[in-house]
Amino acid sequence: MWALVATVTAPWRGVSFYENRWTLIPAGILFCVGLVLYKLSHGEFSFTQLGGLPEILRDHNQQRLVTTGIRARVRHPVYLGHLCEMLAWSVGTGLAVCWALTAFAILTGAVMIRMEDNELENRFSEEYRRYQSRVPAVFPRIRI
Repeated sequence: MWALVATVTAPWRGVSFYENRWTLIPAGILFCVGLVLYKLSHGEFSFTQLGGLPEILRDHNQQRLVTTGIRARVRHPVYLGHLCEMLAWSVGTGLAVCWALTAFAILTGAVMIRMEDNELENRFSEEYRRYQSRVPAVFPRIRI
């Protein structure tokens, strides 16, 4: 997949919307936020769970809905972490290819989140619907 993306995007690798060293500041902040989100996402999940292996391996019936920690604020913190990382590269470099890949990631991420929500609703039924109604998918609610 990486080789395919590198090949397809090669002609645009040097096309830049802007060049400004000051953009490295917000990019660095976004990058760090993404790393923190990844760490918090791992808090109550194993690497096997984060990789989605229990969903495809047999004999993994002992699953529970995790609604604590970072998942008490957002249902899909890994996707939020990915978004922060992609935005960090886009904002920091100004490269058109980074912005295009970020847009593609947002579109595919939205589809994947919807698919995951459906799968989790099928697996956990009413418990997940209650959780879904009170916790946003990706962007946490700001309480003042």
